[in-house]
Order: sequence, then structure tokens, then C-alpha cells
Amino acid sequence: MNTIKKQVKDYLIKFLWNGGSVPVELNELNKYFRFNGAINFDIKKENGELIAVSKDFIYGSIVTSAESEDELDKNIQDAILTSFDIPSSYKKEAGIHNVGKEKHCYAFA
Repeated sequence: MNTIKKQVKDYLIKFLWNGGSVPVELNELNKYFRFNGAINFDIKKENGELIAVSKDFIYGSIVTSAESEDELDKNIQDAILTSFDIPSSYKKEAGIHNVGKEKHCYAFA
């Protein structure tokens, strides 16, 4: 339920800004990827759940989990946004996606 409230709040803020303004944190995310490269994740399976832990995020660890690969991909992207305090409604603008031949390696578009 809290996730739904957060998403509604994020989209409401984006709507009120009329799409003309973006969070300054998007610039920080962009700088991070330009200077530090992609963020890689180790994936473990425990009790039927996939757990992703960042290997090389310089500000600490990013940890998330899911029951399927597709859900894990979405959760990793959301966890990266969260680590930079970027509202989930700016997911498209952030352009985070899986890069390279290696699975679970994320950077911006």
C-alpha cells in the first residue's frame, strides 16, 4: 500500500510541475554513470526469492528482491532511482536499463 501511495504522490508532483522541471537528482544520476560506469549486481536465490546486491556502487549497497527475473529487473531499476532520491515517476527520464552482454548490469540511456 505504501508503494502505491508513493507512486501516486510522485506522479502528482510530476503533473503539478507540468513536466517542465526535473529533479536535480537526475543530473547526479547522469554524472554517476558517466564517471563511474554501470552498476553491477550479484544475484542469489534464497527460499524461492531472487535477491540482488550491488557489487560496485560507490555509495554503499543497493539491495532488492523479487520472485521472477522480470520483476527483479524492475525492482533493481527502482532501487537505483531510490538510491538517488529520484521519484519513480521519472523512470523514463532516467533511462536506466540493462547494458552490455552481462546480465544485471545497469546504466542510463
